[in-house]
Formats: sequence, C-alpha cells, structure tokens
Amino acid sequence: MALTPEQAAEIERQRSTVTTTSRAVSPGLEEVLYSAHEVLDHGFVRVIDYMGNDDAVVQAARVSYGTGTKKKRSDAGLIRFLMRHRHTTPFEMCEIKLHVKLPIFVARQWIRHRTASVNEYSARYSKLDREFYLPAKEHLAAQAGAAGRQGRGNILCDEQADRVLASLKGDSALTYQHYEQMLSSENQQGLARELARINLPTSIYTQWYWKIDLHNLLHFIKLRTDRHAQLEIRLYAEELARLVRLWVPTVWGAFEEYEQGAINLSRSQAELIRRRVAGERITHGESGLTAREWKELCEVFDFGS
Repeated sequence: MALTPEQAAEIERQRSTVTTTSRAVSPGLEEVLYSAHEVLDHGFVRVIDYMGNDDAVVQAARVSYGTGTKKKRSDAGLIRFLMRHRHTTPFEMCEIKLHVKLPIFVARQWIRHRTASVNEYSARYSKLDREFYLPAKEHLAAQAGAAGRQGRGNILCDEQADRVLASLKGDSALTYQHYEQMLSSENQQGLARELARINLPTSIYTQWYWKIDLHNLLHFIKLRTDRHAQLEIRLYAEELARLVRLWVPTVWGAFEEYEQGAINLSRSQAELIRRRVAGERITHGESGLTAREWKELCEVFDFGS
C-alpha cells in the first residue's frame, strides 16, 4: 500500500485530533476512523465520515411510535424483523463516506453500483502516480470453461505466469514512460494532461470519495463478496464488510443471517424440497428446472444424492 507523504500526514493529523460531539457514534468505527486499510498491492479503504449506528435504524423504524412505547431489549429483534422482511428504508438512514484507492478496471466494475455519490481523482488536472496493479502469481489463471464465460479457471503454470507478469510490468513501464514524455517535452510545451492519459492501462490506480447509505452498501457487499465476483473487487468488498461489522454490529448480524448466509428459492424449487422431505425421489428430468437451477439446488441441499 502506498500513501503519499501528504496523505500520511493528513491521516496522522485527523487521528490525533480529539473532538466532542452530541451525535450518536459507533465505538467500533471510531477506532478505525481515517485509518488506511490495505487492499491489493497499492490500494486501500479509509472511513472518512459516517452518520448513524444500530440505534439510528431502530429510531427510523419507530418514528410512528410514541416515546417509550418500546424497550431497548427489543431493538435487536426489530432489526432482525426489518432485515428478514426487507423493510429497507430504515437502513437508508445510516450513511458512510469512504476514501478508496483502486485500479481503474476495478473502479469500472464498482461504478456500476449507481446508488452512491462519487468524486474521483481527475487526471485532467493532476498527474497520475506511477502505480499499477500486478496480480500475485497464484491469482493468474486461464479463462474458465467454454469461450465467452466470465471468471477464472485453472492456475497458470510458473512459466506461463512469469511471461504474463513480464508483459504486464513491461507494458506498464513503457506506457508510463510515454505518459511522462508527453507531459513534459524538453523543447516544447507538453501535451495536455487530458490527452496524455489516454494510453495508460486500466491497471493504473485511481482514487475517489464514495458516499453510500447502509442499505445499498449491504447490497454491494452481498453481490461483490459472492464467490463468482472477480477476486480484486471481492477483496475490497471483504474489507468493507469488516468495516460495516464494526459500524453496525447488530445490523451486520441480521444481514449475515437473512441475506449473506440465506438461500432464495423459487416456487418450483420450494415445491421440490417439500416433495423430497415427504420421501419422494426426484431426478433432474422430472424436476422441471433448468440445468443451472438444478445444479444450484444440488449444491445447497445435496439434492441429487
């Protein structure tokens, strides 16, 4: 992970400044506020600010009740009820602002989650740092399955991996060399930054501030921590999950129970399970499910045995 001297100094200043507040805080998140949490080789995630905690979700859900109509001991039960029945608006009352440093190809996947406010580092106004993502050798794999399928298959052998890494390093070094040459010509005015950047690969790092509410952040985490998500964005999502666990532990527990660790069944799949529980033996051909639906059912319930 690489912090600029200015960023490191700013983090130290922020961490050492003690302030008092009358607003609700999250003790777990206060412990890591402003700190940089390493992801990939040069990336990080930082919590810059947040609003709300577990209590804020309960407060929003009970806005229609009079003061004192509910007991504190029922708060966890209410949060679990809201999560179980997908009453999402109380979770939208909590927000978090993050500073993220990530490769551009990860950022292009990330930005598809259009429920956040984003402000990204501008290569039109500032020079990009010489930092490129290089996968670890054990993460270099062939294309999965038939042509056109997304995802990774078998790990490359050492010789293949070495060739790939050499190409990635060489291309990154060459394009950045040309980038610097275009920005500063000895005998004439350099090329505009907005043009000089266009030949850089998507492995170069960018940074942004990303602000999102808790409901949509949990949706991001559920999708991007899935085993089918690309490894690089999955590592960022796993770090976000750790921060959410510190921020709203009761909400996180309910999320793990009813969303992250839960299984959604179609009407047909639920009917097949009822028949199986009743002792009926069912084959794929008799199920009426597609091959993928049948495979998913068997993976979860050992349904084909």
